[in-house]
Amino acid sequence: MDNMEKHSQFSIFLVNKPGVLSQVLHELAKAKINVVTMAMMDSTEHGVLRMIVDDPDTTRKVLKNGSAPVTETDVLCVPLPNRPGAAADLCDRLALAHVNIGYMYCTGAVRGGKTIMVLKVPDIKKACKVLEEPKPTRRDMKVKLRRPQAPGRR
Repeated sequence: MDNMEKHSQFSIFLVNKPGVLSQVLHELAKAKINVVTMAMMDSTEHGVLRMIVDDPDTTRKVLKNGSAPVTETDVLCVPLPNRPGAAADLCDRLALAHVNIGYMYCTGAVRGGKTIMVLKVPDIKKACKVLEEPKPTRRDMKVKLRRPQAPGRR
């Protein structure tokens, strides 16, 4: 995979009320920060906005002045072709190497273009190494899942 990169991802924990997300995004816009990719998850009590931006240093300053709790995490960004099965192939390759994916999300893509898959993995260097290796054949990529054995059977 070409052009894989490690990026800082900001996770902002927002109160689940109208206008809170808009306020955060307006503060970033005022500071001329471009949001490259983002995903919003919710629960009944709060939402979590995960995003990658073009200027992490300025983003840290802007978010520090806000009232919402923020965490910063290293994630792996992998360009993928916009075609059926591209994400499945990526997941298969990592699974075969025993690299767990904590979560993932992607950018939108134009038809025939590329998308950027954002992955939270425990070992970014190992994931990069696995994805930089030549693509295995379909036969090699079958992930063997172990089924739990019934108690008392071996």
